[in-house]
Amino acid sequence: MVNKPAAPVHVGVADIFSTFLLIGATSFGGGVVAYLRENLVGGRKWLDDEEFVQVMEISQTLPGLNATNMSVIIGDRLAGVPGAVAALVGMVVPGTLLMLALGVLYASHGNSPGATAVLGGVAAGAAGLLTATVLQLGRKVVGSAADVVLVAVTCAAISALHLSLVTTLLIIGPLAVWWYRPRRARAPAGS
Repeated sequence: MVNKPAAPVHVGVADIFSTFLLIGATSFGGGVVAYLRENLVGGRKWLDDEEFVQVMEISQTLPGLNATNMSVIIGDRLAGVPGAVAALVGMVVPGTLLMLALGVLYASHGNSPGATAVLGGVAAGAAGLLTATVLQLGRKVVGSAADVVLVAVTCAAISALHLSLVTTLLIIGPLAVWWYRPRRARAPAGS
């Protein structure tokens, strides 16, 4: 029995805009990816986990912010170019307006203990959301011993050896591509 791919989801541009506006207005830093997954995979079911991981992989290879790249790709998948524009605008407008307002406040009150406490709390929340997403998706993506070794070597290169992200990717990326390259089937012995 062959599994047929799921029928593509058709979503209106207004729904895309309002969903990404809500995500953009209620998410923090690295936690945006967690909100995207929660809303688009878990809540609205516009994507499944496999599609979400594919979009995340593509967006990580592109310049720019992952969440912004993801919003454009997902919006395009759901409603073409108008969907991509709606998702992008919905995602960036809340953060842009909030950062403008916070920048003005920080310029005048940035050294106060209250501001320091708030920023520390936001950072802890974003780290927790990112950790939750990594754990949820990691179980689906990291499935073999080779996957675990590549993840461990990457973490060690950045954390313990203090290599830059670019250097780490230039070293480990080609190794991973070589390891996962398509291989020809071997002829049976004695043929």
